[in-house]
Formats: sequence, structure tokens, C-alpha cells
Amino acid sequence: MGKTSGKKPYSCQVCNSSFSTKSHLEIHVRTHTGEKPYSCEFCGSSFAGKSQLTVHMRKHSGEKPFVCQLCDSSFITKQNLKRHLQSHSGEKPYSCEVCVSGFTKKQYLKTHMLQHTGEELHSCGVCNLPFPEKSALKAHLRTHIGEKPYSCDSCILSFLTQYDLKRHARTHTGEKPHSCEICGSSFGQKAHLKIHMRIHSGEKPYSCEVCGSAFSRKHYIKTHMLIHSGEKPFSCGVCGSAFTEKSTLTVHMRKHTGEKPHPCEVCVLSFTTKSDLKRHIQIHTGEKPYTCEVCGSSFSQKPHLKIHMRTHTGEKPYFCDVCGSSFRGKSNLTVHMRRHTGEKPYICEVCASSFARKDCLKVHMQTHAKKNLSA
Repeated sequence: MGKTSGKKPYSCQVCNSSFSTKSHLEIHVRTHTGEKPYSCEFCGSSFAGKSQLTVHMRKHSGEKPFVCQLCDSSFITKQNLKRHLQSHSGEKPYSCEVCVSGFTKKQYLKTHMLQHTGEELHSCGVCNLPFPEKSALKAHLRTHIGEKPYSCDSCILSFLTQYDLKRHARTHTGEKPHSCEICGSSFGQKAHLKIHMRIHSGEKPYSCEVCGSAFSRKHYIKTHMLIHSGEKPFSCGVCGSAFTEKSTLTVHMRKHTGEKPHPCEVCVLSFTTKSDLKRHIQIHTGEKPYTCEVCGSSFSQKPHLKIHMRTHTGEKPYFCDVCGSSFRGKSNLTVHMRRHTGEKPYICEVCASSFARKDCLKVHMQTHAKKNLSA
């Protein structure tokens, strides 16, 4: 293969096109040979280059990694994002040579040109959008009429595309074809695997422009932004408490209903959240994964280790507003405040005596146990 200038030293022997890398030349040569070695496992489409297949797969996964910083719209390719940005700048680089009309996308110009050539356009009867092909109009119409021609054999759900149906079917079969090479976790969708990989890479592509906080998922930053706006759209109908996330409200409601949907398989206890159950399980297993590097003490929960470390540093960040006493943990301050308020939330079921601390009630109960033994 001959070489041209320093920037593009790899030349095609068929058409003399030149490329900066050997791999780009190899992909180009396939346009002459017709070879397409990279195939889509969902629809069977084949491509000359791996990168073309990667972009194509986003049509199935719904992944849109290129995000507009002005309006939060997202796109499959960088080129699509670049074209979209023209809608903000007002730039219309595609001009009609017949009537000098300008367009932000080449596709719009192509459709416009059909008006000059007299070719038939297929217009949507609902929104009047024109389509050069009848099949494209047919697919578009499903968005208006709600037609979902692909039905699931296992349940009553239907879907717009065959790929959507195939992805849904995995909820019945439990198939998870996309596996993490690091920890072995598997997922039904490739997009979910990509999000999971951020746990290992630490990648957080969504940044808050207000405070600089970064997040691994788009949903997280949308919820985070509610903190800055002060908006809490999910309200409790019982006590009026408001929350930024619906899931937080769902957990909160369990305080009112008493629902504890996460039971321990070892004992009879149940818990309101999965994280509470996970912490409880450590009581049975004896697991204490959080170890103090100073004295070697170990703890079942990370917050407990954090509080313990203050015994070494002397830090007491929680202050009493009444007497100025300071404490290592928030719970210590809460118990202390009962001295000022007189609150005694722990009540004896035998004699109705009340106590400010749970351990005091426990010691008190032993007096009743001794009386029963001596009786």
C-alpha cells in the first residue's frame, strides 16, 4: 500500500482514498469488497466496521450517550448532537439550490427537494409530517394510534417493535445475556450493563452545573437538581411530609402503615427497607466488614466505624443548643436532649414506668423478672 502525506499515509489501491490509520483503510476497503463481518444479534443487520455496529446497537438499547448541555436532549451519535446544536444557534447549513430555503438537517432538505422534483410525499394525517417512504410513515403512525403489533405470548403486553418484545420476553425467561467481566453480574439489557460498569470505573458523566456534584445516571442528577430548586413533588397524605423522589415517599408511608415487606429468613423480624434487612443479617452472620486501622476494632456498619474513629480523633461534631455539651454521634445527642426535654419514650409494659434510654428500660425489666422468680 502506497503512502501519501504524513497525516494520511494509508491509501486505497482501488480508489486512491487515503486514511490516517490502517484500521480505517481496512474498513474502507470493505466498501469495495462488500464484506460486512459485524452482525447485529437482534435484527441481523451487518456492518463493515465494529464502530458502525456499536452505533447501530443503540437503536435497540435506546442508549443515547451524547447529551445537549442546553436542553438535556440526548442522541445516538456525536454527529446527531452536532446537528441538534444548530437548532440553538439558528444555523441552517443545508440550503436548497432551487428556492434558497435553509435547513438544519440534510434529511429535511432531502424531503423538501421532493416538492421541486414532483416525487410523491407520504404525509401523516395527524401531524402532517411528510415521509419519502410509505414504510416510514406506517412506522410513524404507530406513535399516534398506539398500535403495538408485537404481542407477548406469556402475558397481555404488546410492543411497538420486535426488539422491544424480545427484550421484554427476558422478564419471563430470566435470560440475562450481558455479563460483567469484572464481578460476573448479568443483565437483560446491554444499556443496563453499561450503567453497571460505572460502579467499577467510577465514571460519573452527569455533572451538576450548580454545585459540581457528579452522578452515574441521568435519573440521579434530575432528582439531585430538585435539591437546588427546593421542589419536593411527592407529598405524604397522612402527615404532609414532602420528598424529591417517589421511592422515598413509598418507604416513608410504611411508617404510617406499619408495612415491613423485607422479612429475615433466619428469625421472625421484618424490615421496611432492603438496606435495613441487609444490616440486620449481619447480626446472624457476625460479619463486621468495617475495620478501624488504628486499633483493629471492627463494625457491621460503616456509620458505626465513622463514629468510632472520633474516639481517636477527639472529634465531637454534635452540640447541644441548651448546655453546649458535644457528642461524637447524633444518637448520643438525641439521648442527651431528653435530659432537657424530660422525654421518656421507653415505657415498661408491666408497671408503666418510663425511661429516656432503651438500656435503662432493659435493666428495669430485670427487676420484674426477679420478682417473678422469687414469687
